Amino acid sequence: MADGARRAARVILLDARDRVLLMNGFEPADPTSTWWFTPGGGLEGDETWEQAARRELAEETGITEIELGPVLWRRFCSFPFDGRRWDQEEHYFLARTEQAGEWTGGGTELERRSVTGLRWWTCEELLAARETVYPTRLGELLRTLLDEGPPSTPVLLETERA
Repeated sequence: MADGARRAARVILLDARDRVLLMNGFEPADPTSTWWFTPGGGLEGDETWEQAARRELAEETGITEIELGPVLWRRFCSFPFDGRRWDQEEHYFLARTEQAGEWTGGGTELERRSVTGLRWWTCEELLAARETVYPTRLGELLRTLLDEGPPSTPVLLETERA
């Protein structure tokens, strides 16, 4: 990880039907460049990864009633977004909820300029998706999770650089 990389807690939020909640985002300078991604965001101050996961999920979806599970995956990524390069270390937490959730507008001005909404996806829909989804291979990762349960230790996903 590069010095000064942003630390981000992300959430693999499943409902009672094992659907995963994803957010639809776009590049503010090019609204035709879209993708789907998991709720979550950067750690603030001295908050823990778990605290950041809960806070970000509540800010972005309004969902506060969750059963937060273990870290499933870790990933390092680097990508251009909104005129700058982001270097990020991500921890993906498993969580379950009975709440439906809705796009709240997020907690930041950048989120309001770059997110259009939320959608619950089945594993089959993700595996068949032609749209860009992050992390890449999320459909395969979700299938493994649903078939085998959480890994005993977090799996390090392939480093992604765009």
